[in-house]
Amino acid sequence: MPGKLFVVPTPVGNLADMTPRAIEVLKSSDLILAEDTRTSGTLMKHFGITTPMQSHHKFNEHSTVGRITERLKGGETIALVSDAGTPAISDPGFMLVRECAVAGIEVETLPGPTAFVPALVNSGLPCDRFLFEGFLPAKKGRSTRLAELAESQSTFIIYESPLRLARTLAELRDVCGAERPASVSREISKLHDTTVRGTLGELTEYFETNQARGEIVIVTGGTNSMSRKEKKVHTNKYRRGDESQP
Repeated sequence: MPGKLFVVPTPVGNLADMTPRAIEVLKSSDLILAEDTRTSGTLMKHFGITTPMQSHHKFNEHSTVGRITERLKGGETIALVSDAGTPAISDPGFMLVRECAVAGIEVETLPGPTAFVPALVNSGLPCDRFLFEGFLPAKKGRSTRLAELAESQSTFIIYESPLRLARTLAELRDVCGAERPASVSREISKLHDTTVRGTLGELTEYFETNQARGEIVIVTGGTNSMSRKEKKVHTNKYRRGDESQP
C-alpha cells in the first residue's frame, strides 16, 4: 500500500506558531525532507523530534524526487518542510507534490504559517483579491514583469531581500507611480516585527536612508487602489513614453 506525503509548514519566526499536529506528524514520519538540515535541525531539537532528515532543496530536487517517490510507493510516510513557512510557496516542494499526484500517492498539506498572509493583512490594502508574485526575476524578464504588475487591478505581493529592497521600491515607484499605496513588512512574528506603510515614493525615500534587516514582504496596491485623478496622471505619463517606464 502506498505511503503518504505530508507537507508541513514551520514557523516563519516565532516558534510558538508551531502547531501540535505539525509536531505529531514530524515525530511519526519515517523521514523528514528539509530544505536545510542545519536550519531544520534547530527546530527539531527544540521540539524533541528525532526523525531522520534528508536534504531536499532546489539544487538537488530534480535528482532526488524519483527516489523519494519510490520510497513513498513502498509505504513510507514522509514529511516535507522548508526553512520557514509553507513548502512550495517560494520554496521547494511543487515538484515532489506534482510527482506524487501523477503517481497516485496521497498528499496532505497541513495549514500553517506563510509570511505573505500577515503582511497582506497588515498592509491595510484590499485583501479580497491579490496576486502573489514571490521573488521577481533577478535580471531577464524583470522589467517586463514589473510593467505587468503595475497594470494589475489587484493588490500584489513581492518577496525581497533587505539588500535589494531600496532598488526594488524605486523600480516599483517608476512603473506604478510615486503615489501608489504600499507597505513593507519585515521580521514577521519575530521580536522586531515591523510594517511601514505609505506611498511608493515615500517608502523608497525612507528605505534609501534606513537599511532594512531580515526577511522582507512588499505589498503594493493595484490600480483600483488609486484615485481616479492619480490613474489619469499615471496613464498619461505612460503613454507619453516616459523614460522611467519599461
